[in-house]
Amino acid sequence: MSAVFGELLTAGLLLALATLVGYPLGGEIGAVVGFASMTLTLFLRQLWQLARLVRWAEQPVSMAGTETPSARGAWERLFSILHRRAKEMAQQRSEIATALDRFRLAAEAMPDGVVILDGQRAIEWMNSKAETIFAINANQDRGTPITQLMREPEFVDYLAAGYQARPLRLDSLRNPGHILQIQTAPFSAGRTLLLARDITQLTRLETVRRDFVANVSHELKTPLTVVVGFIETLQDSIGELSAEDTAHYLSLAAEQASRMQHLVEDLLTLSSLETDRPPQEERIDMTALMQTMAAEARALSAGRHEIRVHADGPAFLLGSGTEIHSALGNLASNAVRYTPEGGQVTLRWEARPESAVFTVEDTGIGIDPRHIPRLTERFYRVDRGRSRDSGGTGLGLAIVKHVLERHQARLHVASEAGRGSQFAAIFPLRRVG
Repeated sequence: MSAVFGELLTAGLLLALATLVGYPLGGEIGAVVGFASMTLTLFLRQLWQLARLVRWAEQPVSMAGTETPSARGAWERLFSILHRRAKEMAQQRSEIATALDRFRLAAEAMPDGVVILDGQRAIEWMNSKAETIFAINANQDRGTPITQLMREPEFVDYLAAGYQARPLRLDSLRNPGHILQIQTAPFSAGRTLLLARDITQLTRLETVRRDFVANVSHELKTPLTVVVGFIETLQDSIGELSAEDTAHYLSLAAEQASRMQHLVEDLLTLSSLETDRPPQEERIDMTALMQTMAAEARALSAGRHEIRVHADGPAFLLGSGTEIHSALGNLASNAVRYTPEGGQVTLRWEARPESAVFTVEDTGIGIDPRHIPRLTERFYRVDRGRSRDSGGTGLGLAIVKHVLERHQARLHVASEAGRGSQFAAIFPLRRVG
């Protein structure tokens, strides 16, 4: 009310001024001139205030706002109201921008790919993980219908069917060799949220698990069948078999039982190595360990091979003595098993500029290079019959690989069929002293 009163008071004062201006003219002409002068003055004043309002409104609005033009009466109240509204809008925009930034950061941090599609299935937004999974460039492909980029019929049908609780498993054509799991979810205003995960590694692990179970079953089934067969034969022929035959059957059964025992022990070893628990650290005397492994190799060879030892590397190795002995001894025993009688097996421990290396060289049957990448797979055998005859379980090199990985080391294999092999365990310098 005070603002309106102020405007009326101002108008009254202007009217009095206009009367004084028109008074010398006298009569009606003076009154008209005075009234016109007053009206023009009021109009110009309001026009000037309006121009100030426009100039002020055109200025950028920040959180702190801009200085409100000075005014009186109704204009002062109008400026104040508009200024408050501008600050509120700036605050709301800032809150929306913050929320949007948080959403984008959360979406970027997700392990899954996230894509937002509009009502026509065109890409509105995607995180960097989705770019990798779908092999799509967000900047170039934004606004493009995703079905133009991913043309797999099962994917097109999956989107056309609308929201489904069942995810889609898709072999990607844009990213060959990768298997995707895709899930849709309804989003705001007719949009669709597309979630994608690369399950290639999980699928491979599942395949490995199935193969592992099948291989374990097969490896146990054969010796178990032999043991059961001999036991049944002895049960059915009590008193009929000679002492020599009975001893022979029991010896064969014991051999197969021992094979099963070794297989179970290797499986338990693998299971313990695959835990996240770090190896127990101790100073391993490498000179003593090399002598021990040489003695074990000679005992296994029984004089059929020439065993050589060269140990001029670091005196100590930091790690689990039991695990290192198992891994390096496995390499030595393999060399003896796969080297024909009269061959040579050399155990070498040496220092190199950036590592310390344990090497086993033999003059054995060798390995075709195409088999080398798969040697450390569980139950993988180059020659299954020869491996079983030598007493191997098919898990030895898998154990070696896991032990070395736990000690930040790596296995290098060089071989040629018919010309021997070289297996090298390479340890980082921080593991030796």
